[in-house]
Amino acid sequence: MQELFDLTGRVAAVIGGGGVLAGEMALGLARAGADVAILDFNEAAAEKKAAEVAALGRRGLAVRVDASKKADLEAALDRMLETFGRVDILINAAGINSGTPFFEISEEEWQRILDVDLKSVFLACQVFGAWMTQPGRGGSIINISSASSGPPLSKVFTYSVAKAGVNQITQFLAREWAQKGVRVNAIIPGFFPAEQNRKLLTEERVADIMRHTPMGRFGDPHELVGAVLFLASEKASSFVTGALIRVDGGFSAMTI
Repeated sequence: MQELFDLTGRVAAVIGGGGVLAGEMALGLARAGADVAILDFNEAAAEKKAAEVAALGRRGLAVRVDASKKADLEAALDRMLETFGRVDILINAAGINSGTPFFEISEEEWQRILDVDLKSVFLACQVFGAWMTQPGRGGSIINISSASSGPPLSKVFTYSVAKAGVNQITQFLAREWAQKGVRVNAIIPGFFPAEQNRKLLTEERVADIMRHTPMGRFGDPHELVGAVLFLASEKASSFVTGALIRVDGGFSAMTI
C-alpha cells in the first residue's frame, strides 16, 4: 500500500506553490518522496516553501514566474531540467479572485483574472505538456478548478468563467494525450479560506456557504493532499484521466 502512493524519484512543478493551498500540496508531494519546484510570482514565498521541501529531505527549487507569460514558464522548465533532469507532475494552481459587481468589472480586471486563472493553465500545459508527451516520458497534470466552475457562484463572475475554462482544458487534453502517457485531471475544491478569497467571506456569505455544505465547515488545506497524491501516482490512478474530482464537503451534492 505504501508503494501505491510512493513518489520517490518523481519531480513535480507546483505553479502557485507559494500560496496556502498549493503550498500544502507541494509539501504533501515531498512527504511522498517527490522533489518539488515551487513556481510562484512571489519569489520570497517560493523560496520559503522550497526550504520547507528541503527540510523534509527532498530537493526543493524556487523559481519566480509570471505564469501568464510563456517565456517565464519555458525558463522555469529549463531550470527544472537542469536541476532535476525531468518533470513528472505539474500542478496548475495560480489564482486570483475579485468580488467586483458585474457592471463595474473593468476590462483590465477581467483580463488580469483570465490571464492568471485560465491563460496560465493553457500556457503551462503547452510548455510542460510538450516535454511530457515526447515518447518515453509521460506524466500527470493536475489542474486546480473551483466549485464556482459550474454552476457559477455569485459575486465572482470572471473567476467562475476562468474556472469553467480550466475544466474544458482538462478534459480536452485528457482526450488528446491519453495515448501519449500523460494524464490530465482537475481537482474542484469547495471552500478553503485563503488570502485570495478571504475578503469575500462576509458573515452573511459564510452563513450561506455553511447552509449549502453538508459537512457544515470549511475545508482545511491538508484535506486536498490525498486527492493530489492519488492523481500524481502512476500506480494509484493509472486509468484515471479527464476526471474532475470534487473535494468540497458535499457542497456540489446539496440542493434544498
